[in-house]
Amino acid sequence: MANEQTGYDTILKGGAVIDPATGRNGRFDVGIRAGRIVAVEPALAPGGRTTVIDVAGKLVIAGMIDTHAHVYEHVTGKFGLNADMVGVRSATTTMIDQGGPSCMTIRGFRHFVAEPASSRVLAFISSYLVGGLEGHYYPELYGPGGVNVDHTVRAIDENRDLVRGVKSHAEIGGASRWGLEVVKLGRQIAREADVPLYVHLGQLWPTADHAVIDADAYIRELVPLMGEGDVLAHPFTRHPGGFVSAETGEVHPVIREALGRGVVVDVGHGSHFSFDMARRTLDAGIRPFTLGADMHGYNVRVPQPGMSDEERATNPFAGVAPFNLTIAMTELLALGLELEEVVATVTANAAKLLRMEDELGSLDIGREADVSVLDMLKGRFRLSDNNGVEVVTDTLIRPAFCLRAGARYDTDSPLVPPAMEAVA
Repeated sequence: MANEQTGYDTILKGGAVIDPATGRNGRFDVGIRAGRIVAVEPALAPGGRTTVIDVAGKLVIAGMIDTHAHVYEHVTGKFGLNADMVGVRSATTTMIDQGGPSCMTIRGFRHFVAEPASSRVLAFISSYLVGGLEGHYYPELYGPGGVNVDHTVRAIDENRDLVRGVKSHAEIGGASRWGLEVVKLGRQIAREADVPLYVHLGQLWPTADHAVIDADAYIRELVPLMGEGDVLAHPFTRHPGGFVSAETGEVHPVIREALGRGVVVDVGHGSHFSFDMARRTLDAGIRPFTLGADMHGYNVRVPQPGMSDEERATNPFAGVAPFNLTIAMTELLALGLELEEVVATVTANAAKLLRMEDELGSLDIGREADVSVLDMLKGRFRLSDNNGVEVVTDTLIRPAFCLRAGARYDTDSPLVPPAMEAVA
């Protein structure tokens, strides 16, 4: 029951609020009643029944949105992680599963993943009938014959509360088999359903029969297919077929042209991230619009209940994750992005990508109380990219807890690395 004098169930007291959607940036108290934000002021007075949470020295932002998750647990095999482990237990309130469910499996995704989760779980539906089975491990399943445009458009229409876009792949392994045909089918689905198309860049599969594909020529042919609101993922990929030309070592001009007509960029960290490629891309003036962590069962290791120390040491899926969403945010800070810009990638911009900016991505009055509270640790911390290149930074962002519709979830996910040891 809300406190009758103040009207607040909960007050987050004294935090450093950054809310790019409203322009707030400073010390504020956040008042919550009945699961909604009812006040954001320099000081709020609690009553006798108000729970006051001291967040002084912490960063308070709208509930983080992970724009690239893989949480179709069990159905996608080792690839799919538990939704709340990636979500509220890591201080992330909303996530988009990228390509896990398909028109054939979206009902299972709703019933077994989205509905039971405490986190808000949405999806960019796969353009392929098989969806993300085993993390797209078998390329023979992902050709044009494995796409049904009509059925996928119908699945989107029937599940618009969950489905916010379409996921496809544009990479040279697939190009060696089918050229651009699969991507064109994905584009057709997106246009007919009026949702964004999210395209994976960077080689995923081996080339067929040792074929030689000109990755630069492929990018030049692919990118003009993309339109306003579509998404190019993995701009900082270490794999061939990304933003940076193998011929010139610079960002393809066609990428800049695409951004000029409204195509946006999602980091899609995952197993792709390269500090070198990130610097080249950022130096070219290209900024990420959103930041997806792209964690899945092939790039994080999750402890299993009852596992012995010996099993933990030898099992490839034992241990802790090498990164999570806030580590990816820390990397963007280390690369020179301003904190407010980094916050926007996981709040206001992500909400725009979902076409849900009236509901998510802000601490505005009347919004559902989705709030992420983060620690900003100071020192000297070592970061490592997927090539093993190390960078030392003076700031580490780490999740503390979140509120999802006003309910508190402390950070206890095994995917959140322990506080990193400072560099001497």
